[in-house]
Amino acid sequence: MASFDYQSKAELIEAVHTGYLLLDGEYEGMPEDQKDVLVPEVDRTPAQIIAYQLGWLDLVMSWDRDEKAGRTVVMPAPGYKWNQLGGLYQSFYDQYADCSLADLRRLFGEAEKKWLDWIDTLSEEELFTQGVRKWTGDKPNWPMVRWIHINSAAPFKSFRAKLRKWKKHQSLSK
Repeated sequence: MASFDYQSKAELIEAVHTGYLLLDGEYEGMPEDQKDVLVPEVDRTPAQIIAYQLGWLDLVMSWDRDEKAGRTVVMPAPGYKWNQLGGLYQSFYDQYADCSLADLRRLFGEAEKKWLDWIDTLSEEELFTQGVRKWTGDKPNWPMVRWIHINSAAPFKSFRAKLRKWKKHQSLSK
């Protein structure tokens, strides 16, 4: 069974929310002056991790909003191609660069709630049947649930591991 093979919308929502809570918990006690510190073992700063998630959560929901409104869906984002994701990520980092860690965490919590509310509006067919939404493409095994998983539950887990490496590096360098 693939990691995105959820059995129901409720199971997906639970996985996303649990992953969010665990990831957000990694920020407890993190000093504000450390949010932009890059360490060798981790490819993003703590602030960039949240900015990345804020960017992707909003972007995926925008694809769905655009399709439902009859607009052309531009993927991954206007001005970017799939082979230019580094530039897209940098745009996320730049957008949130002036936010404090507390503000980033608050925005992340608000975004996660919107994300869950959006998922809750989707039918099981929309989530689990390939091609119901055109923006999900025509590749086999890429229904909307997979797009949701790879842009929330999966990176929430991998970023949690990165933050643990970041913390370990910071504690050893003191």
